[in-house]
Amino acid sequence: MSNTIPSTSLDADVVVVGAGIVGLASARAVQKNRPGTRVTVVEKESKVAAHQTGRNSGVIHSGIYYPPGSNKANMVASGRSMLFDFCERHDIPTDVCGKVIVATRSDEIERLRGLEDRSKQHGLDTTWLTRAQLRDREPNVEGLAALLVPEAGITDYVAMCRALVEEIEANGGEVLFDTPVESISESTGGVTLRTSKGALRSNTMINCSGLHSDRVAQMAGRKTKARIMPFRGEYFELTPSARSLVKHLVYPVPDPRFPFLGVHFTRMIDGEIHAGPNAVVALAREGYTWRIANKVDLREMALDKGSWILAKKYWRTGAGEMVRSLSKAAFVRALQNLVPAVTANDLIKSKAGIRAQAIRPDGSLVDDFEFADGPRSVHVVNAPSPAATASLAIGEDIANRWAKLA
Repeated sequence: MSNTIPSTSLDADVVVVGAGIVGLASARAVQKNRPGTRVTVVEKESKVAAHQTGRNSGVIHSGIYYPPGSNKANMVASGRSMLFDFCERHDIPTDVCGKVIVATRSDEIERLRGLEDRSKQHGLDTTWLTRAQLRDREPNVEGLAALLVPEAGITDYVAMCRALVEEIEANGGEVLFDTPVESISESTGGVTLRTSKGALRSNTMINCSGLHSDRVAQMAGRKTKARIMPFRGEYFELTPSARSLVKHLVYPVPDPRFPFLGVHFTRMIDGEIHAGPNAVVALAREGYTWRIANKVDLREMALDKGSWILAKKYWRTGAGEMVRSLSKAAFVRALQNLVPAVTANDLIKSKAGIRAQAIRPDGSLVDDFEFADGPRSVHVVNAPSPAATASLAIGEDIANRWAKLA
């Protein structure tokens, strides 16, 4: 006797929760790997890429920051080439503009050399720049030394999502918007998702719900040890007259204690230049400003042991990030470490994003992509940056995991 619901009783063979780039890439990969599979994507918002995907910086990452052998390193390496092929086929613009990682203090030189060593392990064609060589490339950037990463670039991830929807629908799938999931019943026989528009019966489910991934997993009976903590990243945009201040993507040397890269300058595919982000704990999982707070989200964080351990360990860093959030002058000073000529008058407030960062009960941050499997489901537990760059590779990995369930 089959342990699955008869296909004639199903609304879909697989339901994918979340229409960000990882969810859509996963849905497309399932269709590619097993043609004829009935795929339904459900999204609580009225459009694709409403949260993390649509509010990121558009950077195509090189993989330089990630330890060799990690999911991030492997999936960025394969995902980059897949991304460029996909964008070329769909006429989505890309620009391999390169990145400079700048050491502004003497104690950062050793860490920058470490990144140079790691770049060679990844096969990247990086170049060490002296102070004078940096000035030749970036006349307005001040640093003791820098590492040029020519493989870094930019694209339009929202356009990629729209193209993914077109492919999914062309292959017989459907994407349902304004359809939040309210509860899930999962057993060895299948999955029933109760949504605002009624129940969906499926043989399997893939959870790519980003900011709410742990909650969707819990609905399905999968208790993940890590919890999502929302970190808001706030940006400013350079005025048109100030865009000549930088030519590449300009980054500081990152603090190895955190998966955040520090405030930096990012060229956008439409010609804009954004400065940021900081990283402050948001008062809601979708808290894009200080005015947005959610009692349920706050209560969860207050009761989470890991949140308190993290706050106690890094309170000084957190306080500095909060100051930069509340004070434009403090934000400008952080940017002036890289580009001394930038002023408050050069900056216009831009949209913020939220990073869905998984945190363990011991207060440590999950630093790699992480996945979990249920009886009839696959869950993306942690997929912050560089998930957009790696999305097509993540999708293939998820599809392979799903195939073992189907």
